[in-house]
Amino acid sequence: MQPRSLILAALFAAALFSQTPPAQPPAAGRGGRGAPAGGGGFANAFPQHAPSDPAAVARGKTIFAAQCAFCHGQDARGGGEGGPNLIRSEIVLKDQNGEAIGQVTAEGRTGMPKFNFTPAQISDLAAFLHSFRVSGYDTARNRPISILVGDAKAGQADFQAKCASCHSVTGDLKGIASKFEDPRALQQFWLMPGGGGRGGGGAPVNIAPTTATVTLAGGQKVEGRLTRISDFLVTIAEPDGTQRTFRRDGDSPKVDVHDPLEPHRKLLPTYSDKQIHDLTAYLVTLK
Repeated sequence: MQPRSLILAALFAAALFSQTPPAQPPAAGRGGRGAPAGGGGFANAFPQHAPSDPAAVARGKTIFAAQCAFCHGQDARGGGEGGPNLIRSEIVLKDQNGEAIGQVTAEGRTGMPKFNFTPAQISDLAAFLHSFRVSGYDTARNRPISILVGDAKAGQADFQAKCASCHSVTGDLKGIASKFEDPRALQQFWLMPGGGGRGGGGAPVNIAPTTATVTLAGGQKVEGRLTRISDFLVTIAEPDGTQRTFRRDGDSPKVDVHDPLEPHRKLLPTYSDKQIHDLTAYLVTLK
């Protein structure tokens, strides 16, 4: 496990990567190599991956925190929303460079949406998941006692630089910390609002839905909540609840998607681990 604390964040409540029991471990004392530290001879039953580029692991950690941690836990060993342990998942264990992980994320699973990751993102995500040492006795599972290890003053400066153009601590974020019982849920919320839907046992957090404007050939515009979009169809729900589906042929009709979370998605790769902790330390003071 990386010595730095893992970051909670994520959007979706899903179940990922089916697991199967590991192969029977070799008998103690057999084989030419010694037992890995922390796992004993039983650790040899699990395939281990070669160390990855630290920069790729860091990028993968950010992706996992934003998209996967809510269901699978910040340490990838299962979460409260039913996501299974990924560290001992057969798919992750057998995956080499993201080929198996990429297929699962692209296809989705029951209760889990598809993810449109780029090949580079898949490679980074695989590097992060492969960075965990797998052993029979999981000594690596140590959840942080508290994530409040940042500098609130530095977080205030980061807020002014990255967030203040859209948010205000005296406006939409007034008293935001009082809505979250767990600072980890608050951190999840500001990294990617809507990931959990509720604030750590507190009141529901309302996030504006993604909408779309469909401009027809005659110039008529139809607007509403986006419920589905593909290369061939787009479906929107009008304010009265009526759903309308339009066939798409290239750029006809023109479809403009309005995603309120797009600025957050663009900011995610720009945060350092320190900035995430600093911003959380600042936001937790807004009661």
